[in-house]
Amino acid sequence: MTRHTRIALPALIATALLALTTSARAGDRLTVVELFTSQGCSSCPPADTFLGELSQRQDILALSMHVDYWDYIGWKDPFALPANSERQRTYAHHFGLRYVYTPQMVVQGQRQATGSDRDRVLNSISALADEPTLDLSGHRAADDPGVMVVDLPESPGTDAVVLAVGFDNAHETRIKRGENRDRTLRYHNVVRAVTEVGTWDGHATRLRLSLGDVAPQTDACAVLVQSRRSGRILGAVRMNLGG
Repeated sequence: MTRHTRIALPALIATALLALTTSARAGDRLTVVELFTSQGCSSCPPADTFLGELSQRQDILALSMHVDYWDYIGWKDPFALPANSERQRTYAHHFGLRYVYTPQMVVQGQRQATGSDRDRVLNSISALADEPTLDLSGHRAADDPGVMVVDLPESPGTDAVVLAVGFDNAHETRIKRGENRDRTLRYHNVVRAVTEVGTWDGHATRLRLSLGDVAPQTDACAVLVQSRRSGRILGAVRMNLGG
């Protein structure tokens, strides 16, 4: 069954930078699709499979956001993060929902649907595909391969938060208890860390991010720039870390 529970992002520091080597080019537009899911939810596996399909598209950044509020019903999800649950509650506020639920997909921070509703999700992706986004680029610092650099272009009037998201390409879990007992489930682009690394006022900026802090031992890192007023994702860039 679809799960519901009833139901506001801080800032660190943006820093300037040195010489760079390019890893993720500006102009590679990404539509961000976030799936809020749980291994304790029997209705989630079809949505998890669908997200895996979306993760194969080069124009989509698909992120599996495991929440922790169903851990009490018999199975503790090893990928669940309180930050994911809080992020979903923030979306509920933006969408005017009185609850959060699984599985839920959020497209570009602007539209939401049940995660297994393929037609509605695909229509949302298509509808938002031509909306303007920031032209972001991601880099490794030439002096330190453990540092990721993100260039933020000039964007007057912007009031945004910058998030770093560390994620693994895939995980497979044998569920031993709960609603999915005795099932082996596969997950894609599993988020392992969400860090708010700064706020941004629209001035051209370079950010220096320590991958050991924002994406520890993960396969990839994404940086999202998100409106603080509306929740709309203004731009995104991802970088594979060799995992």
